[in-house]
Amino acid sequence: MIKIDNISKRFDNVVALDQVSLSINDGEIVGLLGLNGAGKSTLMRLMYGLLSPCEGSITVDGVNVAQQPDIARRQLGVLPDNAGLYKRLTARENIEYFARLQGMPEAAIPSACDSLIELLGMESIATRYADGFSLGERMKTALARAIVHDPAHILLDEPTNGLDVITTRAVRRLLHAQKAAGKSVLFSSHLMYEVENLCDRVVVIAGGRIVADGSVAEVVEQSGRTSLEEAFVQLSTIKEHQHVAHA
Repeated sequence: MIKIDNISKRFDNVVALDQVSLSINDGEIVGLLGLNGAGKSTLMRLMYGLLSPCEGSITVDGVNVAQQPDIARRQLGVLPDNAGLYKRLTARENIEYFARLQGMPEAAIPSACDSLIELLGMESIATRYADGFSLGERMKTALARAIVHDPAHILLDEPTNGLDVITTRAVRRLLHAQKAAGKSVLFSSHLMYEVENLCDRVVVIAGGRIVADGSVAEVVEQSGRTSLEEAFVQLSTIKEHQHVAHA
């Protein structure tokens, strides 16, 4: 379980997150929705220890991320918002390198890479250098290296960005398989149909605060609207305006 307890984060006079609390349970897929600047990426960076909170704490399976970041990160697979690759390495070499960084036994690395390359349809790029990859090819490689070490918890920022339909379906199958294996998945997206198809829960963040947390049906009902897209716009816009008014 990932537990976020009263997290606040400020950058100078800007409040990026304000007393955010959230639990992400094993065996569930949670969608994180928010307008640009709402605090989604800041929250994810706090979760994998790239940033430190001003107040509050985050624990991954009981390990405090701020106090023991290296131990916590071993339990996480992370696809950040800026998933740069080593351009002078092939796709396979990028994946293998991250497997070694995560301490995987050398004997286990080839089969783990083979499985992900097959699942994500990367056979045609596995031995190509990453320099010159399309956006979709970069995303597939970055996703594979994020989860090659079989982490207990997966954090994905826009995981289907730039992917074709076939690969997007493969990503969905992969995430459902992770859930079936008892892992937790948190991913952010601006694609409402992806969230509706994948998520057990939806968390909406606006103005640095969580304004909705529940199933798709519960969030839609809370907003008084008839679709998730309309609910998201309603919840985000009102809270963003309130945040500006009180700033």
